[in-house]
Amino acid sequence: MRSALTRLSLILSLAMAAPAFAQQVDFGGLKQDTTLPVEVTADQLSVDQTSGEATFTGNVRVTQGEMILSAASLRVEYAQADKRIARLHASGGVTLVAGPDAAESAEAVYTVDSGAVEMTGNVLLTQGNTAVSGEKLVIDLKSGKGTMQGRVKTVFQPGGN
Repeated sequence: MRSALTRLSLILSLAMAAPAFAQQVDFGGLKQDTTLPVEVTADQLSVDQTSGEATFTGNVRVTQGEMILSAASLRVEYAQADKRIARLHASGGVTLVAGPDAAESAEAVYTVDSGAVEMTGNVLLTQGNTAVSGEKLVIDLKSGKGTMQGRVKTVFQPGGN
């Protein structure tokens, strides 16, 4: 009996000490109506008629409702069928803010129709006093749910409100 308790104690200790590789996170502040208009401002715009892409550079700011995405560069990919915006590819110090939640990364891809945002490269998510970091953050803006993946790290503050 004692051996079983010792083994259980060791297993629990190792499980608690092991790094997290994926963490489900609630992004109530990042829940967004993805049917709202998308507004883009930047220092410069270049359009490639052949590829059907537009690239915004310099102090790029994208807003949709209360959500704000900022980056150094933004490539807009249009759907071939109806020329609507299909995806936004942001790079260079990407910051995504909505309500009290904010996330930073090296790059982000926002698929407008599905409401999916995939942030990659040294991702840092802050929600109030809580911070979570990892290599990839996938957010569903329609539901406000997301998953942080790849060597996830967070610090929990015990007690308090």
